[in-house]
Amino acid sequence: MKRKTKRRYMLIILLITALASSAFLVSPLTELSESVSRDKHPNGSLPCGHADDASRLNKAKVNEIWEIPVDHENPEAQIAELLERARKEGLKVSIAGAKHSMGGHTIYPGGIVINTTPWKHMELDTKRNLLKVEAGALWEDIIPYLNTHGKSVSIMQSNNSFSVGGSISVNCHGWQYDRPPIASSVESFRIMLADGSIKHCCREQNQELFSLALGGYGLFGIILDVELRVVANETYRLEQYIVPVNKSLGTFDNKIKNQPGLEMVYARMNIVPDDLLGEVILNAFYRMPQSEGSDIGVSDKLLEPSLIELRRAVFRGSAESYFGKKLRWNAETKLQPSLKSKSISRNQLLNESVEVFENRTTDTTDILHEYFVPRHRAASFVNAMRRILERHEPNLLNVTVRSVNRDDDTFLRYADRQMIAFVMLYVQEKTHEGEDEMRALTRDLINASLRHKGRYYLPYRLHATHKQFHRAYPQASEFFALKRKYDPEQLFQNQFYLKYGSIDETL
Repeated sequence: MKRKTKRRYMLIILLITALASSAFLVSPLTELSESVSRDKHPNGSLPCGHADDASRLNKAKVNEIWEIPVDHENPEAQIAELLERARKEGLKVSIAGAKHSMGGHTIYPGGIVINTTPWKHMELDTKRNLLKVEAGALWEDIIPYLNTHGKSVSIMQSNNSFSVGGSISVNCHGWQYDRPPIASSVESFRIMLADGSIKHCCREQNQELFSLALGGYGLFGIILDVELRVVANETYRLEQYIVPVNKSLGTFDNKIKNQPGLEMVYARMNIVPDDLLGEVILNAFYRMPQSEGSDIGVSDKLLEPSLIELRRAVFRGSAESYFGKKLRWNAETKLQPSLKSKSISRNQLLNESVEVFENRTTDTTDILHEYFVPRHRAASFVNAMRRILERHEPNLLNVTVRSVNRDDDTFLRYADRQMIAFVMLYVQEKTHEGEDEMRALTRDLINASLRHKGRYYLPYRLHATHKQFHRAYPQASEFFALKRKYDPEQLFQNQFYLKYGSIDETL
C-alpha cells in the first residue's frame, strides 16, 4: 500500500510540474489517462510454427524452431547433427537470440531457426578481466552476475534485453564514451561452421573469420561462446545540459569532455513538431572517487527501475499526439533532472529493459533507424534530417545521439572513422500504406547520410535499395563472396542475405 501511495504522490508532482510549465491547455492528466487506457491492448501472439522479430512485420512460417539443448552431455554434437540434417533435407538455417533486429535477420522462411537463448552459462576470469559466456545469454543475465563480482560490461547497448551472440553479430555500440563498437571488447569466440567444425577466432588466430563473424549477422556460423573484456562497476554522477542544437557540440567540447572521469555520454533531441530537433539534453556520467561514492556498494543487489508505470505512460503518451510529445519534453527537461539519483552504479544504469517502453498495440509497431556521419558533417546532417522529417511527417518518438570511435575489427564496418550516431524511433502503422511511407522516409534519410559521407545501420528494416546498400558498404560484395567461401552450400541464410547477398544482384 505504501508503494502505491508513493507512486500516486509522484504522479501528482509530475502532473502539477508539467502543467505549470506548459503553454498548452489540454490537461496532462487526460493525456496520461488516455495513454494508459490505450496501452492495455495486447500486441498479439505468434501462431505455432511461425517466427518474427522485434519489428512485428516479418512473420513467416518456418519448418522448425530448434532450441540449443542445455541438459545434453554434448550439446555441440547435437548442433552439428542438426546442421547435417538440414543439409540432407535441403533446409536453410537461421540463428536467433533475443530477436531485436528488425529486418528478418533471424528468419529464413521455411527454414530452421536455432534459438540460442537457453545457452547462457558464464564464468569470470578475474585475473584477466574476461567473461566467458555462451552466446544465448542476455545482458539481463550477465549484469547481475558481474555485479556480484564488482565488474561490469565494457561495451553494450543502452538496455539489457539483447543477447551476447546477437549483439556481436550486429556489432552494436552504446553510450560508453570514447569507445568503438562492441567488437573491440571481444577477446575471442568459438564458432561452428556449416560443416560442423568449430573454430577458435581471435585477432591472432582465424583473424579473417573473426573479422567477418563480428557484425556478420549470423551468416558465417553459430557463435557458441565469447570472451568479453569487462571493467569495474563504479559509481557515477550525472550532469545534464539543455542547449540549442547549434550549441551542443560546443557545450560538449567546453563543458563535458575534458572533465576527469567521463565514462558515458548521450544526447536526446527535442521531437516536438514546433521545435523539431531544435534543442537537446546532454547527459554526461562521470566516475566518482570511491570515497564520494561510498553510499553505493558496487556489489549491492541491483534495484528494479523506478517509476516504471509513470515513465511508460509519459513515453507511450508521446506516441499519440503533439500534446503528449510536449508533456514528455517538459517532464524530461524540467522534472526529470530533479528526480535523478545523485549517484548511480554503472550496472544499475545499464540494467533496464527495452520492454519498459515497448509498443503493445496490435495496429502499430515501433521501428528503429540509425545513421552515422562524421562529426564535422553532423550539424548539416541534422538540418537535412529536419527537412526530411517535416516533409514526411512521421510519428517520431525519439532521437538519441551518441559518439562511436573508429572500428578496426569488423569487415562490414559502419564506423571507418569516428562517427556521430543518430538513433531514431518511430511509430508505424502495420498497414501497406504505413510500410510504404516508412520505406520512402528511410530511403530519403539514407540518401542524406550518404551525401554527408555517412552510413546507415544494417539491423533494421530492409528498405535500402541495392544501390544505397552498396554505396554505404562498398566492401559488401567481398563480404558476401567470403560468406560463400566459408559456407559454400549457403546453409546459413536469412532475409537480409536474401535481399542483399544474391550473386546476381542488380544494383
